Amino acid sequence: METLKNSLEEFRKELHQYPEVSGKEYETQKRIKAYLTKNTSCKVVEVASTGVIAIFEGKKAGKTVMLRADIDALPIQEKNTFQHQSINKKISHKCGHDGHTTIMIGVANMLTKHPIEEGKVLLLFQPSEENGKGAAAVLKDPFFKKIKIDFVFALHNLPGFAKHEIVVKNKTFTSNVKSVVIQLSGKTAHAAEPEKGYNPSNAIAEILIFAELESKNFPESQDFLLVTPIYITMGEKAYGISAGYGEVHLTLRGWDTNLMEEKREKLEELINQLEKKHSLVIKTSWFEEFYSNKNDEEAVSIIKKSAEQNKLSVNNIKTPFKWGEDFGLFTQKYKGAMFGLGAGESIPALHNPDYDFPNDIIMTGVQLFHSIVKEVLKS
Repeated sequence: METLKNSLEEFRKELHQYPEVSGKEYETQKRIKAYLTKNTSCKVVEVASTGVIAIFEGKKAGKTVMLRADIDALPIQEKNTFQHQSINKKISHKCGHDGHTTIMIGVANMLTKHPIEEGKVLLLFQPSEENGKGAAAVLKDPFFKKIKIDFVFALHNLPGFAKHEIVVKNKTFTSNVKSVVIQLSGKTAHAAEPEKGYNPSNAIAEILIFAELESKNFPESQDFLLVTPIYITMGEKAYGISAGYGEVHLTLRGWDTNLMEEKREKLEELINQLEKKHSLVIKTSWFEEFYSNKNDEEAVSIIKKSAEQNKLSVNNIKTPFKWGEDFGLFTQKYKGAMFGLGAGESIPALHNPDYDFPNDIIMTGVQLFHSIVKEVLKS
């Protein structure tokens, strides 16, 4: 076990050193395939362009369980100066996907050492989680059109929680998220005669007021909703010109899918009104849509039982996480659950430039996932 632990830590550091953003995980895919081919007994299949599936099949028919790890990095410049720091400028593994991928590689090792007798295990190394496109691309792949899956599971490391703690919740685990770019085109004029043009400033102000008034930042409430301004630009740094163009970027997030759609429609209605009121042409572009992770109670029960078998502390949280996670699309389609793996109470937060996945929780994830697989296949 110590040999495997050391091997996985080295693999994780290599992934961390050579990160790739969503949709560009070509070298990451090669590294995963090379390791699996050399060190495991699985069948390796490429999926969704830059993804990989490792397939383990027993001699007898049985249930099929899929475990997912995300493999993409973020467009963030790393501040760490350790030996395995990212060599790719302005790209780094600041969400811990290098650790998630390594955990799944470890599971492949365990399934090679302890072959399953019946059923099937799919280990999905999923690309493009960060932009919300990966799960949809995977599900559209021909491979998934000819396979029946009984359970799906995924984990996410969680800074702020005790190391090795398993964080679970029935039903909603993460938020629905949608992002939108609003482009407002008017007409420039002399700054001394703004009435002769169409400046988008007042329309932008009304959109920002909408964001403030429609937000209900009370996560304990079922109608929790956030409309968060992300980026705003308008005009040029030319002080004789009244602006003729502006942009507002927002994210909407909430627990309830219907409420999210209701607020999206309300924003679109406001934009239609602003076009006429301020003589503007306004275009909206919706993207990076993440579906809420809907945790099945039986799947959560399997996670808890597996955690107890490994003598791991279980934290039953009451409030979902406000961030989005692309695995939600899988839990909308299949029975399954996402759970958290505590990364330490004092380490930097996810997406911080000085974050680094803690090596000492790798084997915790490996052993728990392996126990989950055994629990599903024997049930």
